[in-house]
Amino acid sequence: MDKKHELLDFSEEVKLALSEGKPLVALESTIISHGMPWPRNVETALLVEDAVRNNAAVPATIAILNGRMKVGLSREEIEWLGKEKKVWKVSLRDMPYVMAQKLPGATTVAATMRIASMAGIRIFATGGTGGVHRGATQTMDISADLTEMAHTNVAIVCAGVKSILDIGLTLEYLETLGIPVVTYGQDQFPSFYSRESGYLSPLRLDDEADIANMLKLKWSIGLNGSVLIANPLPESLAIGREKMEGYILEALAEADKSGVVGKEVTPFLLKYIADHTGGESLDANIALIKRNAELAARIADCGL
Repeated sequence: MDKKHELLDFSEEVKLALSEGKPLVALESTIISHGMPWPRNVETALLVEDAVRNNAAVPATIAILNGRMKVGLSREEIEWLGKEKKVWKVSLRDMPYVMAQKLPGATTVAATMRIASMAGIRIFATGGTGGVHRGATQTMDISADLTEMAHTNVAIVCAGVKSILDIGLTLEYLETLGIPVVTYGQDQFPSFYSRESGYLSPLRLDDEADIANMLKLKWSIGLNGSVLIANPLPESLAIGREKMEGYILEALAEADKSGVVGKEVTPFLLKYIADHTGGESLDANIALIKRNAELAARIADCGL
């Protein structure tokens, strides 16, 4: 076994699925520790795992615990991550430090992708990915999620990039990196809480099997890297783009006023928006994560 795999620990459910060739879906853990308040965070994590199981696949929630990369968490571990206050938000740059110091870490999109790839899992469901932040022409604030997508062969099912980002610049950067962007079932690229973003999707596919075939073909011809699969919310669950943009601008102004910077910006903005939408954005967030997990499971079940 390759040395990098010696620090991987698999739950019994994931280990059995790998040995039997069952479809698997990776899930991140930052939504547990940094994305939602207790107890909705734990409730959502368990709901999402069940959504994967109910669609013929096996969930593999990923985190870093006691210096080990955990692929598949127990209910007790999920509950602990949901309650514990001192959990690192771990992207790629943080992984060696957090593991060496044996600190608890909740993995972001980039770190989850890397560990999923090491574990042999080809598809990953999340809420929304990171991207190019607004004002990046001055701050150079670009998420490591994007650069990780350029060379890690794990597809991502999401509701588009987070609407707090500069979506146009993010799509341009994804094109530069050679990452296909596919929207499931509509022509417009979604913006997390909203079905619309003002940008057409570069690609559209309406069938899970077509998406799975595209992924297999991409990797079989040596084109390394991810595919971003955007899964829009239905009208009944989505929040209007203009309404959400108003909340985002308020949240960005408050973050600037409060001096919030770096990796604390995204959780600050999401909490501000949730608090000021009367929980409407949190409900939409939970719904979209569940739907993304369901779609990822159906794609994985197509022989991915």
